[in-house]
Amino acid sequence: MQKTNKNWTTKMLVEGAVCIALALILRTVKLYQLPNGGSITPGKMIPLIIFALRYGPVKGFVVGAVYGVMSIILGGSVYHPVQAILDYPLAYGLLGLAGLYKDEFEKTNSIKTILLGSLVGILGRFVCHVLSGVIFFKEFTPAGMNSWVYSITYNASFLSVDFAVTVFVIFLLRKFLTRDLQKL
Repeated sequence: MQKTNKNWTTKMLVEGAVCIALALILRTVKLYQLPNGGSITPGKMIPLIIFALRYGPVKGFVVGAVYGVMSIILGGSVYHPVQAILDYPLAYGLLGLAGLYKDEFEKTNSIKTILLGSLVGILGRFVCHVLSGVIFFKEFTPAGMNSWVYSITYNASFLSVDFAVTVFVIFLLRKFLTRDLQKL
């Protein structure tokens, strides 16, 4: 039976910090800004999901949550303390759910694994944003429209594009991520 190390190594800490920094840089490049928050970026979730796929859901959650806190500090929109937690550390922390596919990613690095890991992580983020939208941003719902339908549609409009970009880029990098990074 192989013993697993649950502690953070120096390499993990450095990779986590680099992934957070890359995500913070990528978040500044907005391809499209939605009127009530949310934007399409060229892959700000990619470094966070890669980290989760490499190190698992718990470490992925921690790195995502730290990114979320840094996003607040660097100009996130905060209207209520619970909204801040839902939209930032919890939403980005849940990207760590991609790490549920860590073992399969290490073995196969297949498009299926990347797709499922990214989907699960981004769905976690999506749920947080939808709840935040329904609870805290109901006043932005167009007249006559259900706030759940509006929040789901609104958040899906940008997260679906980010999902596609994330899967595409990680798939292109998959060999490097599973083989070449191990040599560092």
